[in-house]
Amino acid sequence: MEEKHASAFVTVVGRPSAGKSTLMNIMCGQKVAIVSPVPQTTRNTIRGILTRPDCQLVFMDTPGLHDSDKAMNRRLRDLATRGLSDADLILYVVDTTRPPGKEEEAIAGLLTSFVGKTFAAVNKIDAPSSDIGKARLFLSEKLPGLRVFDLSAKTGTGVDALVDAMMAAAPEGPAYYPEEYYTDQEPVFRIAETIREKVFLHTRDEVPHAVYVDYVSHHMLDDGTLVYEGELIVERDTQKGIIIGKGGSMIRQIREEAEHDLEEIFPYPVRLSIKVRVDPNWKKDERLLKRLIQ
Repeated sequence: MEEKHASAFVTVVGRPSAGKSTLMNIMCGQKVAIVSPVPQTTRNTIRGILTRPDCQLVFMDTPGLHDSDKAMNRRLRDLATRGLSDADLILYVVDTTRPPGKEEEAIAGLLTSFVGKTFAAVNKIDAPSSDIGKARLFLSEKLPGLRVFDLSAKTGTGVDALVDAMMAAAPEGPAYYPEEYYTDQEPVFRIAETIREKVFLHTRDEVPHAVYVDYVSHHMLDDGTLVYEGELIVERDTQKGIIIGKGGSMIRQIREEAEHDLEEIFPYPVRLSIKVRVDPNWKKDERLLKRLIQ
């Protein structure tokens, strides 16, 4: 008798910096999504894949839901919400170090029709400022009946219990990806995201959100090295100066750290050629935003 197999597409939602990407990375066992302390690091739906012999979960890490009417934030919000109805399961990540506010209430409002397939990850329970009771009270009032799990995405505490519960709830279905896959991202996308992560980690104020990585080309050398050429697009000349740094120090650090991380991702060396260019209107270009945020 053939054993049953389950699978589920899981949409991950939550406020910016709630720990969605960190949680997805630890569940998948590999670095799938870039992580930084800057809110709204994620700009795309990132797929992470967790496969066990009898079940496969495909996580879709969405941008943090942020209350803003700017064109880019509207695009991010649309991306984060459009997959709720189609998802087999929903994972709602709540940051216990911040009190619930308007954005948290807006997310809860979106999820009221999907309580039956939603799991809540009450995250950052290891943080000194964590208030688990307040987070749980909010969830019980706004989304009664929700399945709630206390955990720390940073340390992994409580994550296994959440994963086991989601796998038990997954409907019968095939494995959509081979068992060795932990993401379906294209190499050039992963490279661009790794570069962007370093910008988020090493720059401050408005600079990280003023940058996007524009892919130019790539080619493979005879020794098997992948050479990636791209441009860091910023909005102002002052930002260009910050990204380049004194004597090219910042852009060199970004490149070297990204290349180091990429050695852990790909089975071949990756060398980066990165230039910086100014485009003051890129955030207002709807066609560009549609291409960048999907």
